[in-house]
Amino acid sequence: MNINTAYFAGGCFWCMTKPFDKFDGIEKVTSGYMGGHTENPTYEEVKSGNTGHFEVVRIEYDVALFSYHKLLEIFFSVIDPLDSGGQYQDRGPQYKTAVFYSNNNQKELAEQYIENLQDSLYADKAIVTKILPASTFYQAEEYHQDFYKKNPQRYAQEQQDRANYQGENN
Repeated sequence: MNINTAYFAGGCFWCMTKPFDKFDGIEKVTSGYMGGHTENPTYEEVKSGNTGHFEVVRIEYDVALFSYHKLLEIFFSVIDPLDSGGQYQDRGPQYKTAVFYSNNNQKELAEQYIENLQDSLYADKAIVTKILPASTFYQAEEYHQDFYKKNPQRYAQEQQDRANYQGENN
């Protein structure tokens, strides 16, 4: 196997695990934090919005079975790339969207993907999803891992809240 790693911030990481977790070639999806100035942040610290961290998922995938482009497709299908205040009902800087790249190839693919989205779907609106270099990934506390499996009712409620959210871009 040739395992590579991708990092995406798409709002609450509880809602970002399942969309990736269900495909062959995805070896592991881990919830965590990236991009901030606090070392070893806790959920409570990140949730405050004061650490500079995004809630992120780390995706380990087999490049022979799954492409980075396909990861981008999944990511952009579950976020609102126009929302500058967070994602759906989750508001604040820790819930903003970003693609964290680990190498120049990932950066170029993400830039091209966003450019294509801008040209094809959002010509009259600005995509605010950032493309940032990957930095230290801090794994979230255990109770956040595989949240949709451990807490199916709460996860279903989060999904319903997302579906019902009436934000500025809807």
